[in-house]
Formats: sequence, structure tokens, C-alpha cells
Amino acid sequence: MREIVAGRLVLADAVVPGRIVVEDGWIASVETGGEDGGAAAAGPIVAPGFVDVHVHGWGGHDATGDADALSGMARALLRRGVTSFLPTAPTLAEAEIPRFAERVRAWMPGAPADGAEPLGFNLEGPFLAPSRKGAHDPALLRTPAGIDPAVLDASLDGLRIMTIAPELDGSPALIERLAGLGIAASLGHSAATVEEARAGYRAGAPTTTHIFNAMSGVDHRAPGLAVAALTDDAAYVELIADGNHVHPALWPLVRRAKPVDRLLLVSDALPFAGMGDGRTVIGGLDVEVRDGRATLLGTETLAGSVIALDSAVRNMVREGGPIHEAVAAAAANPAALLGAADRGAIAAGRRAHLVELDDDLRVLRVRRDGGWIAAR
Repeated sequence: MREIVAGRLVLADAVVPGRIVVEDGWIASVETGGEDGGAAAAGPIVAPGFVDVHVHGWGGHDATGDADALSGMARALLRRGVTSFLPTAPTLAEAEIPRFAERVRAWMPGAPADGAEPLGFNLEGPFLAPSRKGAHDPALLRTPAGIDPAVLDASLDGLRIMTIAPELDGSPALIERLAGLGIAASLGHSAATVEEARAGYRAGAPTTTHIFNAMSGVDHRAPGLAVAALTDDAAYVELIADGNHVHPALWPLVRRAKPVDRLLLVSDALPFAGMGDGRTVIGGLDVEVRDGRATLLGTETLAGSVIALDSAVRNMVREGGPIHEAVAAAAANPAALLGAADRGAIAAGRRAHLVELDDDLRVLRVRRDGGWIAAR
């Protein structure tokens, strides 16, 4: 099957009129300019499909639920432009960690073609610093040295990212082990000094969980993980661009500090995302969503977001970020972190995972392996 997709193409360094030749679900060639450049310039904005590496649920569907919940989550995300994702668990009880891993592994081969494609899973816990736990149950936190090794061993197959506070007992050894297995340790939920954080990156951690949130920060006398992350050109950093987790005035500082290929937009979305205001439970804790802001019930502690990556891209562009950089942070960069070289960019030899956007960067339709699906 051969298909032509024309419009304003979001390429690695610019947005240009052109067309994409798709053959059997893959991008065969990308053509810019030409005689039909005028028609393409009037067409939709065409971006690569977004890749969300940190998302707890969407549309009432929980990543820690059963196969139906995972399928519902995948379908809901696809209609927001997300073509690949990692179902992400909050801190779970020790016995529940391998059960979550097994549920995702068992579901993945039959994941719906009309949903975002799962690329494994993400564990945000239990190796978090108690003082920076955020919206995680403190009773469930562990150190790498203090967990039953069998729990971790049973959870490694399919694990792609795991948040670790680098200052905890046993963290450096675990980071090194994960790196050797091709699993990304993500430094976060941490009270580390800048030296402890840098040791974590040297041990093999390639990325950082939601920059500034639940971590030691930018203190001119006691710099912490945020400083280590922003000044290490090799380290990826996640940013939740919802305007609640990090004030938009800081977004340009993050963009200036990080190489353009090391910024990751993530949603950190709750299962309740897309459902409006209300109350829900995540990781055993009560959460209230009010006016687009999710907090632990009765507190001001943020508990995740209620956006998807299309909103994050719009927000970044609204605050002055170039479209191609915002899209790269939602597509090419997370794909590169996962080693998924077959997606994330509009280029020959990549999967034709595509998102058509209107002039306001709202999703019109999404293409995955089974063809186009209209946003709803």
C-alpha cells in the first residue's frame, strides 16, 4: 500500500511544506518544496507521533489495571497524538511490582492496533527518598539494598525506565546493573547533593524524572539534583509542561540549559486525566482534581497532571518554543532515550506514525500501523 501525506512537515530543524511517501506503513521518502508546495503549505501541520515515557493513565483507565484498562488507556492516548507509550506505575507494594510487570507483558502482544503502542513499562518507585516522596505512599518506599532481590529480578523483563534516588543505599550498584541491561535509571524523587547526583549519572543513569519536582534544586549554597541534571549535557530531563509543575517562566531556562535533543516532554498523567474535575485514587492515595490541577486530597502536593503530550507541545509553543523543538521533545527525544530508532521523526526508514494538527496544534487525526484514526 502506497500513500501520500502532504502538509507542513515538522522536521528535525524546521517546519516546511512537503509530502511524505508512505509504503506499507513505513516512510519511504520525504519531499519538500516542488510544484505542489503551495498546496502543502495550506495543509495541516504533520508531526511524528508522540512518545510518552511517563504516563499513569488516561480517560478513566489506570496503567496498573487489567488488560481492558491498558487497552482503554492506549486508545485514549492515541487520540491525543501519542502513538507509543510506557504504562507507568507509581510506588507499589513489593508483591504487586512483579504482578504489574506481568500484566503489562501479557497484554502487550495483543495491545489494540487502534491505540498507542506499548514499548514496555516504567516504574516510578519504590526507590524514592522519603523526604521527596511527592504523591507516593511513604509506607511502600524501599532502598535498593533493602528490597527482596526476587521482586526486582521478576520485574526486569519489559522494564524500560525506573526512577531511583541516587543517594539511597544500594542505588549506585542498581543503576550500574540497569545500565548493563539497557534499562534507563531515571534520577528523581531525591534529596541528593549535587555530588551524589553526578555520581548517579556517572554510574549510568541517562535521564531525570520531572525536573524540579520532588528533587533537591537550585540553591546557590547547596545545589542538588536539578543543578546536576541541567549542567550535564548527556543527561535527559523530563518536563511536565502543564504550567502547574514548573512555572512557564522557567521553561526557557531549561531549554537554554539542555541540548535540544535532551529535553523530554512527559505528561505524568493520572488515570483521571481527560475526565474533568473530581476525586480519584492513585497508588492508594486520595487525589483531587480541581481546575486542571491534581493534588493529594487536603494538601497542595501535586499528584501528577491531567494533560496529554499534545497539550504539552501547545503550551511550549505558546511560551515561545519553536514548534520543531517542542515536537522533538515529545517524539524524537523520548524515542532516542528508549533506543526506538524506528520512530519519532519524519524521515525515510521510520515508521509512519504521524499526527495531523491544525493551526492551533490540536490533533485532527493520527496514523499508526493500521491507518488514520480521527481525534475525538
